[in-house]
Amino acid sequence: MDKDRIEGVGHQVKGAVKEGFGKLTGDAKTEAEGKAEKAAGKVQNAVGGAKDAVRDATNR
Repeated sequence: MDKDRIEGVGHQVKGAVKEGFGKLTGDAKTEAEGKAEKAAGKVQNAVGGAKDAVRDATNR
């Protein structure tokens, strides 16, 4: 498993928590930051998945 996948999931979780906290407190800025971090985590996770797929394909 690529480190980007692990870090990506971490960013997704952190973003979701931040987004939820922003919604709970009515802080639109924190909510938006959480959504952005969650989206960045999804992209990073996808990049890691692509790296894994390339690595698996070349190791066969």
